[in-house]
Amino acid sequence: MATNTGNEQSQTAISDLEYDFVTVLHNKAEAVKAYDAYIKDAEQVGSQPCVELFQKLRQSDIEHAQEIRQHLQQVLQHGKM
Repeated sequence: MATNTGNEQSQTAISDLEYDFVTVLHNKAEAVKAYDAYIKDAEQVGSQPCVELFQKLRQSDIEHAQEIRQHLQQVLQHGKM
């Protein structure tokens, strides 16, 4: 993130875009972790359809996290995609 004040330009540690990707990646990682608990809860009550749905959602978030990570790597290397 860069802010302009007159002719001066100050920069923070990371850009807005980098921050956005780090934040989204963190949220996906938290979701994957939460799904583990949800899967156990569904298993404890013997609800296989719920287990399967939580597993499907977990896998989807893992795939999204991998894609986000690839984008983040590009942004970190090049400042954008």
